[in-house]
Amino acid sequence: MGAISFSIEKKEGKARAGVLMTPHGPINTPAFIPVGTQAAVKGVHPEALRTLGTQVVLANTYHLYLSPGEDVIKAAGGLGSFMNWKKADGTVAPTVTDSGGYQVFSLGRGMKRKITHITEEDKKGAEEGTSVFDSDVQSQHGQLAVIDEEGVSFTSHVDGSLHRFTPERSIEIQHALGADFFFAFDECTSPEEPYEYQKDAMFRTHRWADRSLKAHKQNIGAWNAQGIYGIGQGGPFEDLRRESTKAIASMGFDGFGLGGSFSKARGQSMLPLALACLEELPPEMPVHGLGVGEPTDVLEAIAAGADTFDCVEPTRRARHGAIYTRRGLVNLTNEKYLSDQGPLDPETVIPGTEGFTRAYISHLLRSGEFLGYAIASLHNLGFITRLVAGAREAILSGTFAEYRESFLRDYRGS
Repeated sequence: MGAISFSIEKKEGKARAGVLMTPHGPINTPAFIPVGTQAAVKGVHPEALRTLGTQVVLANTYHLYLSPGEDVIKAAGGLGSFMNWKKADGTVAPTVTDSGGYQVFSLGRGMKRKITHITEEDKKGAEEGTSVFDSDVQSQHGQLAVIDEEGVSFTSHVDGSLHRFTPERSIEIQHALGADFFFAFDECTSPEEPYEYQKDAMFRTHRWADRSLKAHKQNIGAWNAQGIYGIGQGGPFEDLRRESTKAIASMGFDGFGLGGSFSKARGQSMLPLALACLEELPPEMPVHGLGVGEPTDVLEAIAAGADTFDCVEPTRRARHGAIYTRRGLVNLTNEKYLSDQGPLDPETVIPGTEGFTRAYISHLLRSGEFLGYAIASLHNLGFITRLVAGAREAILSGTFAEYRESFLRDYRGS
């Protein structure tokens, strides 16, 4: 038995309520996982996150490798201790890390093909470090990331220094970070890549998944203390998606990560196609949606059988002045909200945002005051967390279909 386990309490259709047991305690699912790229959720204090009902936080391997370095975090007792992420009883709460692959590949081929989830805000950090590369890699320095069968050589977006990630190195770093579970190193492709490249990248992801799993098993201490998820790829092509899902499921991972960029490809979202392929998984395998965070997407993912989700979108939207409401997305930077003395969302009052009006937050956002971004971020994270917690309760009570339909009708205005 591995370090984590998953049990299903109740199902309604494909939607399910369960418990993901981790070394630092249970995670009631479905659950939304805020992203703390640099071991901090932008603008939100850990205590405020706990008040919202957050159970677990995800951090980024690529960024933490660059700064402060995995050895610093290991010396602090692991990621949860380093970031002072604790439960109400004062013990360390669960954490997750991604493999770093998404960020690394965004520097190279993916960036040229417009992976839309990658923004300049994702590329912050500081770093020190050197790696040795051959002249061929150095000659492609301006490309930022160069993929080969063994891994990827990449240039730091901060200072131009050269680095190397392989599946084994990604796992080694994630062992040092000490999260409760983490992800195998994969190649994240743009949805705009052609079929043949998607196919090649998918098979490379499968080979890297096998190497990632072997590297994890070779570290007995980590094997007993951390879980590992494999990631399915395949881009916008259903046959590849299904093949990848079955391949990853057969390898013996603790869970499955729904990978890829879920922006629109060829005029439509890839998410429904990717979710449809979850039927290829064993029914007891936990599923994590990487980069799934919009309210409608989260509910659709839950309906398809996904259990946990992470995404920067709630805080990113907040920093651009947009908040989630029961009646849809509201952009508070619009001039009309400067005179709106109503609450942020009269139907969803989030702890820590009580008493603040749309007019006040609109003023702060338009003035560039950090407090405006912080309150909007707190609201959006609370909104998504409450939405997912409500979905869990609805599944347990057998009313998820009605819960989902009611929310989507109100949110979409139909």
